[in-house]
Amino acid sequence: MFTRDELRNIPLFAGLADKDLDYLASTSADMRLSPGDYVICEGDSHREFFVVIEGRMEGTKNSNGGEQVFGTRTPGDTFGEVSVILDTPSFVNFRAAEASRVMRIDLKDFRAISASAPQVFASVTATALERVEGLQELAAAPSSPITIIAPQWDEAAREIRGFLQRNSVDFISAAPEDSEGLTGGQQFPLVRLRDGSVLSAPTIRDIAVAIGLCVFPPARTYDVAIVGGGPAGLAAAVYGASEGLSTILLEREAPGGQAGTSSRIENYLGFPFGISGDELAHRALQQGTRLGATIVVTRSVDGIDVDKRTLTLDGGDVIYAKAILLTTGVSWRRLDIASLERLRGRGVYYGAAPGEVKSVQGQDVYLVGGGNSAGQAAINFSNYAKSVTILVRGDSLAGSMSHYLIEQLNTKPNVRVETHAEVTDGYGTDRLEGIVVTNNASGERMSKAAAALFILIGADAQSEWLPAAIARDARGYILTGRDALKAGGWPLERYPYILETSVPGIFAAGDVRSDSIKRVAAGVGEGSMTIAFVHQYLKYASETNHDAAPPSARG
Repeated sequence: MFTRDELRNIPLFAGLADKDLDYLASTSADMRLSPGDYVICEGDSHREFFVVIEGRMEGTKNSNGGEQVFGTRTPGDTFGEVSVILDTPSFVNFRAAEASRVMRIDLKDFRAISASAPQVFASVTATALERVEGLQELAAAPSSPITIIAPQWDEAAREIRGFLQRNSVDFISAAPEDSEGLTGGQQFPLVRLRDGSVLSAPTIRDIAVAIGLCVFPPARTYDVAIVGGGPAGLAAAVYGASEGLSTILLEREAPGGQAGTSSRIENYLGFPFGISGDELAHRALQQGTRLGATIVVTRSVDGIDVDKRTLTLDGGDVIYAKAILLTTGVSWRRLDIASLERLRGRGVYYGAAPGEVKSVQGQDVYLVGGGNSAGQAAINFSNYAKSVTILVRGDSLAGSMSHYLIEQLNTKPNVRVETHAEVTDGYGTDRLEGIVVTNNASGERMSKAAAALFILIGADAQSEWLPAAIARDARGYILTGRDALKAGGWPLERYPYILETSVPGIFAAGDVRSDSIKRVAAGVGEGSMTIAFVHQYLKYASETNHDAAPPSARG
C-alpha cells in the first residue's frame, strides 16, 4: 500500500491535501512487475490511469508483425492519460522494461480525485493532448513497407501477400513495369524489404526469416508440442505456457489456420462487432508469445515416433515432447475439374483470404459453397466487386449457413444466390475468363464471364502422414476418448482422457478430431481443455514412469 510521503513525491500529486492522498493510497493498486509484464495492451477497453513509482516502462505500438518502441516512462511519469480523458480504448501497449512498481488508478477513482482537485484533471488533460500529438507524429512518420513485385496473377506473389497479411505486416504490390531497376535478370516475385535489399523468388520461409519470425526450434525438448496453429492450437499454446509448461507450437503456414482467413467472425464471444480471423490469430499469437510459448512457423511435421515421442520436422530437425497435441485442422476440398486446376492461382482460388478483396475491385466474381465461410467471403467481396454470385448445390442456404449471415446477405444488392448450381468447367488462356455452371435439377448448362472463382466447399482432414498407431475414422479424422478406446489397442489400465488419442500422451483437438464441432469457439475450448488433460497425463506418467523422460534419460 502506498504512503502519503510516496505519493507526495510524485509531481502530479505534490499539491494534494492529506485526505486526497489518503484516498489515492487506499483505492489504488500497487503493481509489482517483472520485465516484459504488460499493464496496457493496444485495443484494451479498460479506462485506467498509471503512475510509475519504480523502474522503467516502455510504450510500444503493434506494427508490421512486431512492436515498435516509441517512448519510456520513469519514476514520476504517467501513462494511460488518453484513455481516461477521451474515454477510448488504448492506442498503445505499455510493458515493464525492467523490474518496476506501478500505481494503477481506476477511472472512477481518477474522476473522484479530479473533482476534489481540479488541478490534477487539468494537468492530465494537457498531457493527454500532448500524447495524441505524439501519436499523430508517429503515424505520419515515413516508413518503407515491404514491396512485392510480380505480374498480377503470379501465384507465388499471392501466397506471399497472404502470409504477410496474416502476420500483420504492411506491404504494397507493384507490377514489373513500375519497378525500374529491380527486374533485370531476376525471377519473380521480387520482394523488396524495408532495408532496401531484394529477395528473388523467395519461399515463404525466406519471408518469415526476413521479417523476424521464429523458424527454427530453439530447444530440443518440451513438455508439450502442438502441431497446428489454428484456434485450438493457439489456445493450447496460451494455456500451456501460462501454466508453466515448456510449450512449442509448430505451424506449417501462418497462425490462425482456416479461421485466420475469415474476413469477419461475427459470433465469437466477447466481440460484439465481430473480429477478422487474422486479427484474432495475431492477438492469440502475441498472447502466447508473451506468456512464453515458442511459436515456430513455416515448418511441417513430417513424422511422429510414438515410442520415442519425437517429432521430425521438414529439414530434418527432431524435437522431443513429453506430450503431443494434434491440432492440424482441415484443408479445403478440391473440385476434380482439370480446367480449374490448370487455372488455380490465376483466377481460381481455394478459400477466400481477406487480402483478395482488392483484386476483385469492380469485377464479377463467383463463390462455390453454402457454408459460413462462403457467406463471410461474399459479404466482404460485395464491398469491392461489381457482383458476387454464390453457387450452391441445394435449394437454399438455410441448411448450411448461419441465420445472421443470410440476413446480412439479403441487405447486399450486388449479391446473388443461385441454387441447384454446380461449376462443371472453366476457361481462359492465361487466367480465368469464365465458368460453366450446370443446373443439377434441369441439366441446363450456362457459360458465365467470371474474373475470379473462390471455392469453399468444405474441407477434409489431412492426417495420412500420421503413424498407424493413432486411430482415425473412415474419413481420416482422429479418434479420441471412448472412440479411441473402441478402436482397440489401448495399452493402459486407465481409460483415455476425453481428448486423448489411441496413443497415451498424444491428444487431438479442433477440426481434425472426429465428431468435433466446427466452430472457432469450440476449437478454442478444446485446445484449452487439452492442457488440463496434459497435466493429468504428466502426473500419471511421473507416478508410473510411463514415457515421462526424454529418450536419453530412459534406460
